[in-house]
Amino acid sequence: MTRILVIEDDETTAREIVSELTRHGFEVEWIADGRQGLVRAVSGEFDAVTLDRMLPFVDGLTIASVMRGAGIDIPVLMISALTEVDERVRGLRAGGDDYMTKPFASEEMVARLEVLLRRAQAQPRQTKLRVQDLELDLFTREVRRGGREIALLPTEYKLLEFLMRNSGQVLTRTMIFEAIWGYHFDPGTNLIDVHLGRLRRKVDSPGFEPLIKTVRGSGYAINAAS
Repeated sequence: MTRILVIEDDETTAREIVSELTRHGFEVEWIADGRQGLVRAVSGEFDAVTLDRMLPFVDGLTIASVMRGAGIDIPVLMISALTEVDERVRGLRAGGDDYMTKPFASEEMVARLEVLLRRAQAQPRQTKLRVQDLELDLFTREVRRGGREIALLPTEYKLLEFLMRNSGQVLTRTMIFEAIWGYHFDPGTNLIDVHLGRLRRKVDSPGFEPLIKTVRGSGYAINAAS
């Protein structure tokens, strides 16, 4: 059964969405705040998300951005009382696949979600990430460089996957904290430095061209070009 996560703090709206989705045969879970919504959204347990723009603790834009940064590519239907064009653009750029404004017709909401699900099912899923001679298998979770297997701890793997999904782009510390640890701010610790140091020693070991770069004053990047 197709599982939908509903992240919505307005109880009336949430009950309307849950009722309509359940009536159409979906399995639905409702979360009323952004903090818990983010945890569930990146769990990998759902086929799609309906996401309110304004939420307690963590807003919808942050949730969508963290999902995409973490490689969660399920459809996201953003729902908001903010009707301005700029707000719709922000929602789509943050990672939303579609954007509806309140009030809305329940049947249209379901129809839009069904379109997003069909589109997602029709697209072949990416199974491997490659940056030069570095390869990460998303199914087996194996990492190889130059054909040699590299053993990574779970957080090192998540960090490398995030870098490789965004190869050639500079990723700020805040972006990394959001994607890997779920913080939407930089707590000012050396957590990133410790894990990146370990990752570099494994990926950029002697004999290989360094791929993971520190961009002074900006963040970190992994080179896409040879």
